[in-house]
Amino acid sequence: MKISRSTASLLVLTLLVTTQGMAQSSSPAVTAQDLEAHVRYLASDELEGRGSGLEGNRKAAAYIAGEFKKYGLLPAGDNGTYYQSFEFVSSAIMGKQNKIVFSGESLGENGLALTLDSDFRPFGFTSNDTVDGFVAFVGYGISAPDKGYDDYQDIDVTGKVVIALRYSPEGNDPHGELFSHSAFRSKARAAREHGAVGLLVVAGPADEPEDDLVRLSFDQSIAASGIVAMSMRRSVLDKLFPLVGRNLAAIQDSIRVRKVPLSFSLPAIRAHIVAEVELAKATTANIIGYLPGTDTHLKDEALVIGAHMDHLGYGGPGSGSLQPDTVAIHNGADDNASGSGGLLELAQLFASEADNARSLVFIAFSGEELGTLGSGYYVKNPFIPLEKTVTMLNMDMIGRMENNVLSVHGMGTAVEWLGLVDGHKDSILSIKTIDDGFGPSDHSQFYGKDIPVLFFFTGTHTDYHKPSDDTDKINYTGEERIVRFISSIANDIAKRESRPTYVRVQSSSSNPTGGDTRGFTVTLGVIPDYSATVEGMAIGGVRPNGPAAKADMRTGDVIVGMNGKKILNIYDYMAVLGELHSGDKVAVDVLRAGVPLSLAVQVEKRK
Repeated sequence: MKISRSTASLLVLTLLVTTQGMAQSSSPAVTAQDLEAHVRYLASDELEGRGSGLEGNRKAAAYIAGEFKKYGLLPAGDNGTYYQSFEFVSSAIMGKQNKIVFSGESLGENGLALTLDSDFRPFGFTSNDTVDGFVAFVGYGISAPDKGYDDYQDIDVTGKVVIALRYSPEGNDPHGELFSHSAFRSKARAAREHGAVGLLVVAGPADEPEDDLVRLSFDQSIAASGIVAMSMRRSVLDKLFPLVGRNLAAIQDSIRVRKVPLSFSLPAIRAHIVAEVELAKATTANIIGYLPGTDTHLKDEALVIGAHMDHLGYGGPGSGSLQPDTVAIHNGADDNASGSGGLLELAQLFASEADNARSLVFIAFSGEELGTLGSGYYVKNPFIPLEKTVTMLNMDMIGRMENNVLSVHGMGTAVEWLGLVDGHKDSILSIKTIDDGFGPSDHSQFYGKDIPVLFFFTGTHTDYHKPSDDTDKINYTGEERIVRFISSIANDIAKRESRPTYVRVQSSSSNPTGGDTRGFTVTLGVIPDYSATVEGMAIGGVRPNGPAAKADMRTGDVIVGMNGKKILNIYDYMAVLGELHSGDKVAVDVLRAGVPLSLAVQVEKRK
């Protein structure tokens, strides 16, 4: 049968992949054709977005491990394998004990018992507890006196169960002044800090005509909110509010129009709530292979070359997708099948040469999209000791180069980097340099351990974290040029007699994902450790000469209190940070190896 040219091309590509998806690379050299073969498999629908802990991620891991073995890399994972496995919290599951019962003389002898998953549903961040208290309505549940709005200003909710509306008086406007206070965790924190024992969130008729419950999901912060928190249908209020002569629609309209709180108690009604949410764990793995060094004096030292292989799976709410309402395969061709393909090409290249003075460790990280969990696990469980790790090179999103421009982060983390990068750059490549060693990818974990880093990146784009990040948009010729450039840098580091000279960069703290959070006017100068499973906010790094460093805050400290407020998780930390102004002096309570300390910190303006 006669076939078209496009069909023939597809058959040729298919022949590059075995039934297990193993690419049959045609050359040990770095080529655009081999990169395309890797990326097309890793970003194929078969791998279903490579979500950590899911089957597609396991297929990606098997593919990479198989390639490492084929190239001749030695296994550097668990028990003589290429797999370094670790557990992570993957989801929240409703327990069987969840309960809400309203009682009061007007509700009869049996009260009003709600049905789980029909009338109410717990939030994934709820505290597991049983509470009982009188009920109060607190408008939108927002306490922002600095913005001129506080639903708690004229009501005492100590020991009560509060009911709050979703969003804010401005609706769901992301540009509104109160938007940052409208998050569910922010409402839970406000309720907790005002003494409430429980929070019930309902959708007002002006915002959500469908009256849906909030989906049970898990976010990156394992710590609970410190208060029982549930989503509830507003149809329940249609039964409660008439008992106290109130109408929800009229109340919401008044608050939205006047921008004035309208909170009140329901003195004859009590709520009995039982919350039970289990955090389910899953297992994923980093894939690690290595090439032993050949120099007697340098072979014990290692250069780590890494890229994360995971992505967002099918997306959806809470996944990090920028189309959270769309459940579809997020193939992540650029993020980060491109970097993973580059990792494989470098592994094959160096394995074919086998003449490196230092050892080379190649790592495909998992869990990066969940908060650099895989690299966080590796630096705590390294194959070669970190004090013997001379550099980490990281590739994340290197497939969409335009106008031959490549960003290289971490340029200030070693004395030698500027000369090294300039010396190996070809005449076509244009390098945009960023000094900071902290940033939104796996290299941050290594820099937080005082290891020089270089991070290669071609920039974000309109397909970032969307199902449209697909293979047809990759610039394979440009990626070949980038990977060849990285190979020459890696070759230089692996063979030079002296190791790179580590430098602690005085950062501008302007990187939104490398410390604190985008949009805040002040900074504490710390990097959260998302891989830590603690109550509080663990610090993965401290910026040199920043406020935290000046106060002797250290990597590994856990912030448990700030400005007189309890910090149970990163959301509490961000909320308190958002309330501060440049020059404010605050007491920060930390646990250092379990020992409580109070440090005086003067926050600074973000630059």
